[in-house]
Amino acid sequence: MSQHPRMRPRRRAFPRVLGRERAFLADTLRAETTGGLLLLLAAAIAIVWANSPWQDAYHHLSDTQVGPLTVEGWASDGALTLFFYLAGVELKRELVVGTLSKLSEAVVPVVAAISGMVLPAIIYLVVNLTARHGNPHGWAVPTATDIAFALAVLAIVGSSLPSALRAFLLTLAVVDDFGAILVIAVFFSHGFHLLSLLAALALIALWYVLQRRRVRTPFLYVPIAVGAWWFMHESGIHATIAGVALGLVTRVVADPGEEHAPAERIEHRLRPWSAGVAVPFFALFAAGVTLSGSAVRQMLTDPVAIGVVAGLLFGKAIGVFGGSWLTARFTRAELNSDLAWRDVGAVSVLAGIGFTVALLIAQLAFGSDEAQVERAKAAVLIASVLAALIASVLLARRNRAYAD
Repeated sequence: MSQHPRMRPRRRAFPRVLGRERAFLADTLRAETTGGLLLLLAAAIAIVWANSPWQDAYHHLSDTQVGPLTVEGWASDGALTLFFYLAGVELKRELVVGTLSKLSEAVVPVVAAISGMVLPAIIYLVVNLTARHGNPHGWAVPTATDIAFALAVLAIVGSSLPSALRAFLLTLAVVDDFGAILVIAVFFSHGFHLLSLLAALALIALWYVLQRRRVRTPFLYVPIAVGAWWFMHESGIHATIAGVALGLVTRVVADPGEEHAPAERIEHRLRPWSAGVAVPFFALFAAGVTLSGSAVRQMLTDPVAIGVVAGLLFGKAIGVFGGSWLTARFTRAELNSDLAWRDVGAVSVLAGIGFTVALLIAQLAFGSDEAQVERAKAAVLIASVLAALIASVLLARRNRAYAD
C-alpha cells in the first residue's frame, strides 16, 4: 500500500475569529460604528455651517485661542491624541496576541494595507508631477483609511457578512493607522527641539516602568500623559505621536488571576470618549470646507484634488485587493472558506474612505495655504462619500447573497 506524503495545512488568508478575539472584535465594531455615525453627523454640521450665512462665526470659532492652542488646534493636536492612543493600543494588541502575532495570518492584511497606501501615493504623485501646476507635497493625503467611517458603512449594509471580513478590515485599518503615524512623524514634523523630545520620551519611559511594576492609580498616569503630549508638541513632532507611543507601552496581556489587562480596562473607558467626542470634535472643525460653485469648478482642474480623489477611489481599491490577491496567489495562504474574492473587492473599495487622518494630513501637508487645504479637504470628503456609496452597493449585494 503506497504511502502518501503528509499534507501540510494551507494557511488561511482571512482566518476565522473565535472566542475572546470574537468578543473583542464585536465590542470594537459596536463602538466604532456608533463613532462613525457621530463622525458623519459632525462632518455634515461642519459643511452646512461653513456654507451657511453664519460661516464667519464658524471660522471665528475655529481660530479662537484657548490657552496655548486655537480651537481647531485642540481638535487636531489634542482630541486626536486620544484616537491615536487607542490606535497604538490596538496595534500592540494585534502584535502581541492578535492576528498580527501570527505571521501566516498577518501577511495578507499587512501587504494589503501597505499596497493600499503606496499605490494611492503613486497615483497622486503621477498626477501632480505631470500637471502644470501640481503640488506633490500632498502625496500622503490619500494614503489613510478611516476605520470608524468604514465600519459604520459595513455595519449598516453588511449585517450578514462573515466576521472574518470584518476582522480583515479591522486588521487592515490597524496597519494603515500605523503607516499614517509613521508618515506624520517622519514627514510632517517641523522645528525639531531635542530637549522637549527627550522630556517626552522620559515620560513615556516612566509610563512603561509603571506598567511593568503593575501600578494602577490614574493619578499618576493622567499627568504623565498630559506632560508627554505637551513636550511632544513642543518638540516639533506632531503631538498625536505621544498618544501612539503611550499606547504601545501599555500592557495588553493580563497577569494570572487578573481579569483584564490594563489596555482592556483603559480602552473600555476611553473608547466611548474617542468615538463619541474626540473624533467628532475633530471632524466638526476639519470638515468645514466651502463648496460653492466656483470652489467646485476649481477642484475639477486642481491636480491636488484630482490626485486625492483618484488615489482614494482607485488607488485604495486596486492596492488593497491587488495586494491581497497577489499574496494569496504567490504564497501558501488561501482565502477563508467563508469568503469570496467579491467580498474582499467590496471591502477594498470601502478602504477608499479616508476621512479623519486624511483630513489631518491635508492640514499638515499644505500648512498656511488655506485655499489649497480647503480643496484637498473637499476632495477627501467627495472621494470618501463616493467610496462609501459604491462600497455600500457592492456590500449590499454580497449581504443579500449571504442572507439567502
